[in-house]
Amino acid sequence: MTKDKALGYLGLAARGRRAVSGEFQVEEAIRQRTARLVIIASDASDNTKKNFRNMCEHAGIPYREGYDRETLGRCVGKDFRASAAILDEGLANAFLASAGM
Repeated sequence: MTKDKALGYLGLAARGRRAVSGEFQVEEAIRQRTARLVIIASDASDNTKKNFRNMCEHAGIPYREGYDRETLGRCVGKDFRASAAILDEGLANAFLASAGM
């Protein structure tokens, strides 16, 4: 299994409106505890990474760092995204299983 397959699950979640992206929407999903997995871009600022790590750990939501902002954005149909959240439990688990992260 490859990381490309994991990105396919993120794209599938986005097309099915079971994913959000962008700082504000991801933060809101974490606060409301609707996020099942948060993906943070590897080239996001250190402050952004720390902020999302802290919020996820506090809320008990798994997170992974990987991919760059361009790749994450392309996956969810946007330009550049430093963060994305999968809202569906099954797709989040499939992403984790295939990402090897």
